[in-house]
Amino acid sequence: QVQLVESGGGLVQAGGSLRLSCAASGRVASINTMGWYRQAPGKQRELVATITIGGTTNYADSVKGRFTISRDNAKNTVYLQMNSLKPEDTAVYYCNARVVPTSWNYWGQGTQVTVSS
Repeated sequence: QVQLVESGGGLVQAGGSLRLSCAASGRVASINTMGWYRQAPGKQRELVATITIGGTTNYADSVKGRFTISRDNAKNTVYLQMNSLKPEDTAVYYCNARVVPTSWNYWGQGTQVTVSS
């Protein structure tokens, strides 16, 4: 089992910045990819960014150039630096961890990000 705890959400004006953190505990040695997904009201959950244990990153087109995902393997923590935030970034952001060899996914409880115009 892997437990994920997110922090760092909140309310920010358009153009502002927020940094999300997600700390993993439990069977952390089995984690390969970690990432962030988001779900806005009435919409499906969508990928924001992922990062492998080796540091390979992947971003949704809508956040490229504005968001940066990073990972501290020693602390079992993944971060999402969000700059130039837009109202359409408003959503609940969920941390995700995918483990090997099963490819099971674990999810955090979610943290609300609200961007006002």
